[in-house]
Amino acid sequence: MVALLPSVFLHAMMSADLFAWLPVPFVLGALLGFSGGVFGIGGGIIAIPVLTTFFGMDQKLAQGTALVMMLPNLIIALWRYSQRQPLPLVRTLVLAGLAMTATAATAHFASQLDSALLRRCFGLFLLWLSLHILWQRYASRSTQGAQGNSGERKPWHLPERLLPLVGVWGGACSGLLGIGGGLVATPVFVGLFRLRQVVAQGLALALVTPSTGVALAMFSRAGLVDWRMGSVLALGGFFMVSPGVKLAHRLPERTLRTAFAWMLGVTALWIIAGG
Repeated sequence: MVALLPSVFLHAMMSADLFAWLPVPFVLGALLGFSGGVFGIGGGIIAIPVLTTFFGMDQKLAQGTALVMMLPNLIIALWRYSQRQPLPLVRTLVLAGLAMTATAATAHFASQLDSALLRRCFGLFLLWLSLHILWQRYASRSTQGAQGNSGERKPWHLPERLLPLVGVWGGACSGLLGIGGGLVATPVFVGLFRLRQVVAQGLALALVTPSTGVALAMFSRAGLVDWRMGSVLALGGFFMVSPGVKLAHRLPERTLRTAFAWMLGVTALWIIAGG
């Protein structure tokens, strides 16, 4: 299925006026695809404000168009992550199912809420999460230095049988905002379940991928998708997701976790500023 994606996108791009500005969304898609591979995200949280700010799309059209890019990026990244780090099948399926259910349930109420206020609250939460992760990295380094050779206690963690419940949390965020489910799930997997960063990112991809497919079908049915723009973004990402995943598995655990925290912080500031 993955091998057929480029031909599908090229078919959607066959419009003469598109090629005048094709390099811009292609490069944007490539950058988002690479970062999505590194951090296990779809890239919509960046693509949506870029489409509204620089391409003049309204919020809903930008969300639908970003989903065209996100879905193949997520599928490829999930495939690559599962190749390098197999995920527990049953728990992963339950995780994805709960996420889809929570997304559908919360999306029903999203239109009744102040979306601008909701996004800024979400941005503040992401900023706190970023600072918390960075503080944990600093504190753990200080603790290790103070303990020396005296050994360290095994940190407390939740049992892995509870992993699927994170799908409710991530799915709810996706339903309310249309984005962000994977961003909030990864720190939970790492902080509460003590999973390795790459394993957490793989599970986060499994959480958001099915919901993204459902959301794309809904936006498409409502006529809120620019398929030409989305196809160019997706084509750029298609070639860069795998290199991003490869880099993620080569980086030391501490480096990848710190980079993820900084990515969260920058994203949070973007959202708070009104991106």
